[in-house]
Amino acid sequence: MSEERPVPTAYGEGRLVMRRARRPVATLLLSHGAGGGIEARDLAALAAALPGQGINVALFEQPWRRAGKKVASAPATLDVGLRAAADALRVRTPLVVGGRSAGARSAARTAKELGAQGCLAISFPLHPPGKPEKSRLAELAGAGVPTLVVQGERDPMGRPEEFPDPLPGRTDLAVVPEADHGLAVPKRAALTEADAMAIVVESTLEWIVREVVGNDVAG
Repeated sequence: MSEERPVPTAYGEGRLVMRRARRPVATLLLSHGAGGGIEARDLAALAAALPGQGINVALFEQPWRRAGKKVASAPATLDVGLRAAADALRVRTPLVVGGRSAGARSAARTAKELGAQGCLAISFPLHPPGKPEKSRLAELAGAGVPTLVVQGERDPMGRPEEFPDPLPGRTDLAVVPEADHGLAVPKRAALTEADAMAIVVESTLEWIVREVVGNDVAG
């Protein structure tokens, strides 16, 4: 079941697209990155697959994107939008807050405040491209809840080997082989795009089952 509704924020109107499971055991709230919207391949894959596994998926479109702007607003405004989206959710299940790229940063910054039981960070921008000295690891470490990072092997904003070992706190890392920041894989790659998205979905599902809801996910 799918539904859509506006989300008023202090910075304009956002949009929440909800894909509901029949007997949900968790809800995953996802926001997009600074260069795209909720139609991103990974967000779309999760929204298509997880409701059938007992997990609601709520996709939040930030006000700047809904207004047709090409450049994201400041990080603090993204947090305001995500808080408003979380407040607008009408669910009684455990909440996992997440997103891709800038959305992943926002999720890490707000997860504990929102009462989330987990944080999903897809393509976490560990640093700006070519500037590894400007690390954003502190944001990830500060999430304060179990966190899953899903990272492309060729991500210029943070390759998997650039993350510390061990990872901070209760953080896990899932790697998508040969994928870039958008989790696209080259045509010559051994993996297809469908394979890459399957890794995203399966890694996320396994982690939510293990860290958030136990073994009660409905098939």
